[in-house]
Amino acid sequence: MEIAVIGSQDFIVGFRLAGIRKVHETTSETIQDRIIQILESEDIGILVINMKEMERLPSALRERLEESSSPVVIPVGTEEGDMRDKVRRAIGVDLYKGA
Repeated sequence: MEIAVIGSQDFIVGFRLAGIRKVHETTSETIQDRIIQILESEDIGILVINMKEMERLPSALRERLEESSSPVVIPVGTEEGDMRDKVRRAIGVDLYKGA
């Protein structure tokens, strides 16, 4: 399973530099199609998306992302409690426990 990152060029550049191979630059016109492709892909285990971009998606697609367990969707820029839950779901360990 691999990590995929989608978003604007400014959002994805750091992930690309970190060595993530499945990095997809999207625009407001292309993001929905790319999300659907990733949701249907069997080799993606985690999808990272900018929270602001996720909030702009149609409600049906946003709900599908929020309920997805494969891939686990991690919106970046969320409240700490939400991020804690999403990280725990993604890797099965509560990294914030005791912090």
